[in-house]
Amino acid sequence: MEPGADDFLPPPECPVFEPSWAEFRDPLGYIAKIRPIAEKSGICKIRPPADWQPPFAVEVDNFRFTPRIQRLNELEAQTRVKLNYLDQIAKFWEIQGSSLKIPNVERRILDLYSLSKIVVEEGGYEAICKDRRWARVAQRLNYPPGKNIGSLLRSHYERIVYPYEMYQSGANLVCNTRPFDNEEKDKEYKPHSIPLRQSVQPSKFNSYGRRAKRLQPDPEPTEEDIEKNPELKKLQIYGAGPKMMGLGLMAKDKTLRKKDKEGPECPPTVVVKEESGGDVKVESTSPKTFLESKDELSHSPEPCTKMTMRLRRNHSNAQFIESYVCRMCSRGDEDDKLLLCDGCDDNYHIFCLLPPLPEIPKGVWRCPKCVMAECKRPPEAFGFEQATREYTLQSFGEMADSFKADYFNMPVHMVPTELVEKEFWRLVNSIEEDVTVEYGADIHSKEFGSGFPVSDSKRHLTPEEEEYATSGWNLNVMPVLEQSVLCHINADISGMKVPWLYVGMVFSAFCWHIEDHWSYSINYLHWGEPKTWYGVPSLAAEHLEEVMKKLTPELFDSQPDLLHQLVTLMNPNTLMSHGVPVVRTNQCAGEFVITFPRAYHSGFNQGYNFAEAVNFCTADWLPAGRQCIEHYRRLRRYCVFSHEELICKMAACPEKLDLNLAAAVHKEMFIMVQEERRLRKALLEKGITEAEREAFELLPDDERQCIKCKTTCFLSALACYDCPDGLVCLSHINDLCKCSSSRQYLRYRYTLDELPAMLHKLKVRAESFDTWANKVRVALEVEDGRKRSLEELRALESEARERRFPNSELLQRLKNCLSEAEACVSRALGLVSGQEAGPHRVAGLQMTLAELRAFLDQMNNLPCAMHQIGDVKGILEQVEAYQAEAREALASLPSSPALLQSLLEKGRQLGVEVPEAQQLQRQVEQAQWLDEVKRTLAPSARRGTLAVMRGLLVAGASVAPSPAVDKAQAELQELLTIAERWEEKAHLCLEARQKHPPATLEAIIREAENIPVHLPNIQALKEALAKARAWIADVDEIQNGDHYPCLDDLEGLVAVGRDLPVGLEELRQLELQVLTAHSWREKASKTFLKKNSCYTLLEVLCPCADAGSDSTKRSRWMEKELGLYKSDTELLGLSAQDLRDPGSVIVAFKEGEQKEKEGILQLRRTNSAKPSPLASSTTASSATSICVCGQVPAGVGALQCDLCQDWFHGRCVSVPRLLSYPKPSPISSPPLAWWEWDTKFLCPLCMRSRRPRLETILALLVALQRLPVRLPEGEALQCLTERAISWQGRARQALASEDVTALLGRLAELRQRLQAEPKPEEPPTYPSTPAPDPLREGSGKDMPKVLGLLENGDSVTSPEKVAPGEGSGKRDLELLSSLLPQLTGPVLELPEATRAPLEELMMEGDLLEVTLDENHSIWQLLQAGQPPDLERIHTLLELEKAERHGSRARGRALERRRRRKVDRGGEGDDPAREELEPKREALGTEPGTSHVGSRCSTT
Repeated sequence: MEPGADDFLPPPECPVFEPSWAEFRDPLGYIAKIRPIAEKSGICKIRPPADWQPPFAVEVDNFRFTPRIQRLNELEAQTRVKLNYLDQIAKFWEIQGSSLKIPNVERRILDLYSLSKIVVEEGGYEAICKDRRWARVAQRLNYPPGKNIGSLLRSHYERIVYPYEMYQSGANLVCNTRPFDNEEKDKEYKPHSIPLRQSVQPSKFNSYGRRAKRLQPDPEPTEEDIEKNPELKKLQIYGAGPKMMGLGLMAKDKTLRKKDKEGPECPPTVVVKEESGGDVKVESTSPKTFLESKDELSHSPEPCTKMTMRLRRNHSNAQFIESYVCRMCSRGDEDDKLLLCDGCDDNYHIFCLLPPLPEIPKGVWRCPKCVMAECKRPPEAFGFEQATREYTLQSFGEMADSFKADYFNMPVHMVPTELVEKEFWRLVNSIEEDVTVEYGADIHSKEFGSGFPVSDSKRHLTPEEEEYATSGWNLNVMPVLEQSVLCHINADISGMKVPWLYVGMVFSAFCWHIEDHWSYSINYLHWGEPKTWYGVPSLAAEHLEEVMKKLTPELFDSQPDLLHQLVTLMNPNTLMSHGVPVVRTNQCAGEFVITFPRAYHSGFNQGYNFAEAVNFCTADWLPAGRQCIEHYRRLRRYCVFSHEELICKMAACPEKLDLNLAAAVHKEMFIMVQEERRLRKALLEKGITEAEREAFELLPDDERQCIKCKTTCFLSALACYDCPDGLVCLSHINDLCKCSSSRQYLRYRYTLDELPAMLHKLKVRAESFDTWANKVRVALEVEDGRKRSLEELRALESEARERRFPNSELLQRLKNCLSEAEACVSRALGLVSGQEAGPHRVAGLQMTLAELRAFLDQMNNLPCAMHQIGDVKGILEQVEAYQAEAREALASLPSSPALLQSLLEKGRQLGVEVPEAQQLQRQVEQAQWLDEVKRTLAPSARRGTLAVMRGLLVAGASVAPSPAVDKAQAELQELLTIAERWEEKAHLCLEARQKHPPATLEAIIREAENIPVHLPNIQALKEALAKARAWIADVDEIQNGDHYPCLDDLEGLVAVGRDLPVGLEELRQLELQVLTAHSWREKASKTFLKKNSCYTLLEVLCPCADAGSDSTKRSRWMEKELGLYKSDTELLGLSAQDLRDPGSVIVAFKEGEQKEKEGILQLRRTNSAKPSPLASSTTASSATSICVCGQVPAGVGALQCDLCQDWFHGRCVSVPRLLSYPKPSPISSPPLAWWEWDTKFLCPLCMRSRRPRLETILALLVALQRLPVRLPEGEALQCLTERAISWQGRARQALASEDVTALLGRLAELRQRLQAEPKPEEPPTYPSTPAPDPLREGSGKDMPKVLGLLENGDSVTSPEKVAPGEGSGKRDLELLSSLLPQLTGPVLELPEATRAPLEELMMEGDLLEVTLDENHSIWQLLQAGQPPDLERIHTLLELEKAERHGSRARGRALERRRRRKVDRGGEGDDPAREELEPKREALGTEPGTSHVGSRCSTT
């Protein structure tokens, strides 16, 4: 038994070569180089250099092909033998009406072929049974012992194989001697054809039955079968297997038996007709063929019964009646047991058969003679069939990848090559599994296009493609290279000279074969998965053939040239076990595989890939090619081309041959001529003297083939005048025809005199190299004592090139000699021209004296005469004379520098480096260095830098040593050390944290001035000291000026003074002054500016000069709020220089006041003309008010500024509080004194600061007077104070007039009267309301107080009283709301003459960023002189309600947060105050302020 697939052991790997680029450029040369190694394996693999990657040139869209179909287990020789055997047995039983069922033994299909073979080897059935050796048979079939398998095998053998073997041996054909005259010859039965085995069960006498059904277990027989058949009773103990009758005939089912009982019928193909005369005629119902009739017979279950026999006996034909006798016993009795053969109509008694039949079989039955004839038909020659489907590369790839992925159940690229290899050989060796694949093999590249770029006129190639199209490794180029033999064949032999293409899929295989004419082959895998190869060297080719013939003689008996058909595989392990050396390799994409002459090779594809292959022949192939023709002659195989014609064609043009090829052709031609002489001599001896010349190369190959051995004739052939259709080669002159020798004649291509002439030309060409080599050897070795000239050597080299001599060692020596001589001539010419060029010669091209002497020796040693040798000798003499002169000068040191320099120049002109010249150079360099040091250290010289000093020291280390050099180096080093020390000291002064006074620095600088070196740090220190002195002068100047210095000037001086590395006493005084000024400015800013104010202090103190332009004012305010506007003095129109002059500031301030007043009047007129947002018909227009939020204020909640008359959303600005929270006062006010309510509203654009009281401003002015620094803010504050005092004086004067005093008196009386009115049952108490700013408390006692409404006004600011205050505030707001209908007015009549001055004063007072009591008094008086503004009061009440609701929600959230913080153990600040302070800051209101503030920062 063969080993299983799991036991497949991969053969050893074949050699793999990786050529360098230099080796790769000569393909056939490289193959010849590796041949001694690779030929021993038969195949080898070559990996090109990594960057050799030819583009794929096939037109993918137009590439269509039809693949071959391959059934794997029919490829392997031994498996095919087994399948053939099974087909023969199947046919045997099929003919007898039974289906072959192969039994399972030990869960394994029984190998019937091996069983039969082993039985024969063990001595035959009878011998084994006699010696009881069936257990040994089971052992040889690899079945386990001890299970009585031997008996089971015997049973299967008896039932299935033994009857077939008996028929094969003819033992049961006991025919009588009397001939059977009326025997009708069977029609030709088509033999089994392995590629067409497909049907599961054998069809009716169809020869293409498959094995699949045979592998299934037999159906169980019925009980009736077992009862009637005693053999089946015996077989029940053996379990599964075909349970047939004794001879393996399987009983039909019961339905057929029932039909049999109903009544016998004749076969449907026979019709009985009664004609006149009583004759009974048997006719076929149709002119069907024998196969068709057999087809119908197979459907007839009835046996040939007595009725059938009687019908036949009644036939009138005596011959027909005579045939109804048994062929064994020649008797016709017992016709009920007489069987009729359905093939030949012979008759047999069932008891005369061997072995006898127990009963008449049903269905079709064949006699032993017919069975024998059918079973012994030879099988058809095996070959591949073409698929019916045409593929493109894409569709084939999809099919191939899908097949592999499904088969292995994993992605195609993940399947290991080892697994595919084992599975391939398992399938190939299996008779159980039929796997079919397709292989696009032997696709003609001439028709479909090569995978390599090809130079033709069809399309233009890119430069890269052109490079690969001409490469020797291009398979279209390699066969026709100059060193290749095939280039001398004119015809494009497909597959040999023109590449074939191969598109493979997994398991698709190429079988064991050698190339046509035993040529080389080369295969390139363009892309795809690997291709697995197996190879056998040429030395083992005959051994491989012997092993395959020995193991499968049945195949070679029917097909002797089987191995030439490329259709047969054999497991490499099987071959190796019989001593055949096999190697393997996996060819990956981009790799070549080369097969050598007569090296058998085979393999398979690992998956979808695309390969290309072609043959080529080199000079070393010629002997193998000749032996191949002899081999073909013995096999009577057709040649692809005529070997003799090829040799003669090359011999006709020897000059075109490569030298190695010429030598090889000469050798082959000599052998061929000798053989031709011998054969023609034999022809003469036979008596054939007629001859005629024939140009065989012009004849088609089929017209010049030997009718005996099929070889293609060229040099000569024997023909016959009477038999013009055939000819023979001279090796088979006795096989032409039976005609007389006188009618036969010789057809020849060349005479025997012409052939030696051709041979001589080849010899001259082959030996021309030897003649040339002798001349070269004499010239190179100077054997005759005469040196050749360069021209003579060049002529020899040119001859080698023209005659295309091989690149031998001698030619390489000649080339080397020539190149060396030419290099010497060129160098000598350069040496001479260099001397002529003198100092203009290119640097770095000089040679040393030793090199010059070696160069001269080299020229003398060359086998070439050069006249430049004299020039070189002359230069050498000049150099030696100069050398002596230089030595003399060096011996008498110290010589003058001028003499040394002149000698040095003279040496440079020689063009040769002399050792003494280097010594002279060092002496000159030493003198130059000493001069440089003297100049540097001279007192009158310009001071050198430290870098110069260090450079001199470094240069001094490389000059020639001497006492003078040592002294100069010591001085330089000492000076450098001192200079570096002072540099370090200066560096410390410049970088130290503790600054030194100017006196200390001056001392350092004075001492460093004595060092004759330029010191950068000392220089920097000097510059810093000069700056310090200039700074002190600036300080003195500014301190002693007419005015106090400006803060900006002092800050600039402080910044400069801090950057100086000098300790300055004045700097501390300036820093103190600047610090004091900043402190005052911060105090003033806190006094005036609101928290997060967008204005600067100077802007607040200066009048708003552009107050008249609402858009400018608003946009400027928005820019400041967004941080885009930073100018402090732009409104005053002052430059930075103007701010230094107090007079300019005062004048600008006065002008700004006037502009501000005019502007606000213009703005009031403009805004008064705008429609009121409270009116229902208000629409947005260009004249509509715009709130600070950018939207148009409309509806309830809009407020009008009392100064600029513009409208704003109440929610967007800070509004006055009717329920303000002052400290309690004992004075109370009546609730209906509405003119004392705080309803005055100034917008954020008009009220830009906190507006402190005048007393606070005066305190700031006092502090300003103590400052020795001028600030622009201070001068602006003085101007503002003067303006406020001036306005206060005018206001007091107006309030003191008679008319106004009377009005104030009436107003006081009205308050008293309202206060004296009876109160409600539960009247709330009303504490007095002081001035809106804390600064007002305690002042202005002569003024009436505005009365408030709340009893505990400060409760909101106290976190402990938040809860009680909530209800009180809510009740107060409700009370105020209920009082609104009772408010009446005006309570005073103000004449226009009184009102107008007061309104003007009120407007000017509102422009002041100062709080004055007179302003409040004038406002109350004006309020009383007009009706109460109920809409504003209502709006203020609604806004306060909304704010109180939000405050309560925030208070509760703060309380919860405070409790959580207490629970965590944290001591936090007052949460209520934390919440309220940012609120006040956002609204621009200080604690306790009832007056409106500016909200200048966005929230």
